[in-house]
Amino acid sequence: MSSGTLTRRALLFGSVDDRGPRPPWSVIGEDFGTRCTGCDACIHACPERVLRRAADGLPRFDPSAGSGECTFCGACAAACTTGALDSGQARPWSLRAKVGEGCLPASGVVCASCREVCPELAIRVPPGGRGAAWIDAARCTGCGACVGVCPAGVVALSEAEEACA
Repeated sequence: MSSGTLTRRALLFGSVDDRGPRPPWSVIGEDFGTRCTGCDACIHACPERVLRRAADGLPRFDPSAGSGECTFCGACAAACTTGALDSGQARPWSLRAKVGEGCLPASGVVCASCREVCPELAIRVPPGGRGAAWIDAARCTGCGACVGVCPAGVVALSEAEEACA
């Protein structure tokens, strides 16, 4: 997919596209782009430094930046004065981790990097490290801690209904 092409989900729901997920508590649909002024208040307020300005001028969550993990502290939403981020929503987002092909334990390489950093203990690696890691979607918050530490680069975030359980 080219960098300028939106997925069907992103086009319809606007929550995830090829520039990265929106910050937690982003309002749904085009309201986010309409309300967000690109002032960077949320980016500057983030103590974990995992928000960045994307090419479209809007803030995005980048689990490879800062601490690599969103703690859902709410500082970004508190700093937003335009209503683009609404911490009154029940959940900050519906992102969940997904393990793609190429997981090292699936090839017999002992690795549990993602499991070791998961604050929710949502990642399982088969005993003896033999077999691909898998995500317990019910426990996963989509914080992104597992994304940047994967040496194979096969852990990513996706909308919950697309994530592997």
